[in-house]
Amino acid sequence: MTATGDKAPDAFRTIGELSTELGVAQHILRYWESKFPQLRPLQRAGNRRYYRPADVDLARRIHRLLNQEGFTIRGVQKLLRDKGNGETGGESEPRPQPAASADQRIDVGRLTAIRDQLASALDS
Repeated sequence: MTATGDKAPDAFRTIGELSTELGVAQHILRYWESKFPQLRPLQRAGNRRYYRPADVDLARRIHRLLNQEGFTIRGVQKLLRDKGNGETGGESEPRPQPAASADQRIDVGRLTAIRDQLASALDS
């Protein structure tokens, strides 16, 4: 242990310790394990999880990508698969796309008119 009471950077972390560090519930970490095959902590007797330093770094990256950079689970999966490490430091990295681009925006007025035409056709 260091003088501050924290574990050494190269020490294994339990799921509770990692959960506290990242500010996410333990079930979220278990969910990430099911979605990201790269995240595989050691499991000892009683299925106790021990996260190695590389697992901790990966969990931090996943957390950052999901909660700070706005990626979806699928987006992070693709990024980790394509880049191998999930780092997003450069401008050439893919950024999350808005739900609809300007040319894909829904014309609500047009849709309302179509709905009204269909409703009147059904009433006839």
